[in-house]
Amino acid sequence: VRGGGTRWLVGGPPDGDSRQVRAPSGIVAFDPAEMTIEVGAGTPLTELSGALAEHRQEAALDGPPGSTVGGVLAVGRSSLRRIRVGSVGDALLQANCVGADGSLFTAGGPTVKNVSGYDLCRLLVGSLGTLALLGQVILRTWPSPERMLWMQGSATPEAVRLLCYRPSSVLWDGRQVSVCLEGYAQDVEVEAAALASNLGFVEVATGPVLPPHRSRWTGR
Repeated sequence: VRGGGTRWLVGGPPDGDSRQVRAPSGIVAFDPAEMTIEVGAGTPLTELSGALAEHRQEAALDGPPGSTVGGVLAVGRSSLRRIRVGSVGDALLQANCVGADGSLFTAGGPTVKNVSGYDLCRLLVGSLGTLALLGQVILRTWPSPERMLWMQGSATPEAVRLLCYRPSSVLWDGRQVSVCLEGYAQDVEVEAAALASNLGFVEVATGPVLPPHRSRWTGR
């Protein structure tokens, strides 16, 4: 299944004689009170984010510009803010799929509290579409934070954690630490001031851009 093509090389290029198909796109149903949304797997992340933002909610899906919901689920790469929003696998509640033999099946359930049967959704996330084709999915959503900012500085992750109650992300490249603070505006400002005064951290526009890690999948 071809989505936005943003991570098409993850797992290696497809065979030359392979057939490409596209998943359905669009918002099917959204229940802000239950904090679930049903979308086609071919829905762009920008469309999903826009629909959720109207109700101050978000989903734990993240990807480069042009990414689709199904593509993010198939690759299985979680958001940099995983500490707060959880893994990308936590976001998928139900998936309507097409198996290798062409049969249709449904994995998971439509509610957060669904616990019956095997957890096939977690098996599908990160499988690169090798187990089934994702058609329509139900995602779990989260309340959007009132304030979010990224900061960067030279320190150790341990020093950052001592000054922050619950950062959404703490990333260290061996030289610098990037930290994401989220929550109520007043709380975020207090933690940001502590990082700036004690460790010399400065606010930056966005989080770091991580490498694609092609070697993880291709062996190159």
